[in-house]
Amino acid sequence: MNAHRLLALGDPLLSTGAGLEAALSQIAVATLSDPVARSFAADVVAACAVGPAVLDRSWRPSHLTASALVVDATATQTLLLLHRKLGRWLQPGGHVDGDGNLAAAALREASEETGIEGLRVVFPAVDVDIHRVAPPAESAHDHLDVRFVVVAPPGAAAVGNHESLGLRWVRESELGDLGVDDGLHRLVRVGFAVARDVLA
Repeated sequence: MNAHRLLALGDPLLSTGAGLEAALSQIAVATLSDPVARSFAADVVAACAVGPAVLDRSWRPSHLTASALVVDATATQTLLLLHRKLGRWLQPGGHVDGDGNLAAAALREASEETGIEGLRVVFPAVDVDIHRVAPPAESAHDHLDVRFVVVAPPGAAAVGNHESLGLRWVRESELGDLGVDDGLHRLVRVGFAVARDVLA
């Protein structure tokens, strides 16, 4: 039986306004096939011991984020963004801004940053990562990133927004040309496998 479900905007499981307990619950049910992701998940849960403040982007030294591996309808390509502030190719994602429904946050960020309508998020999460960021005019800090697969409809056209300098559909074999980090390589590997299973 497939452990994953495709959820569209409006699904009750994507209700916003949840607290930290909801975030911890979604981390607990994540299907983490990679031992590195499982280790990160344990560290994220430990970091959440500070309480609801970890849901706020201003909290230091770390705070929760949610991101999305946006895959095309054939699960052979993913959409990456050239991040304006960080100058790197990344998956869509961002701060949860107080909302513990991480799946909803990932879907929201993917929709805002790609401009694609009709996206659906795969629940539960497939990866967890902790990475250091140092945006301009901000102190360096860690993103406690919970990662979901998001499926685009056939023929989806991405338009992006002010947060990126460019968008590009890429195959897994092309990731090396973009200088992406180990975490994104891992996310693509596990995310494509889950997407193909869900869409089969």
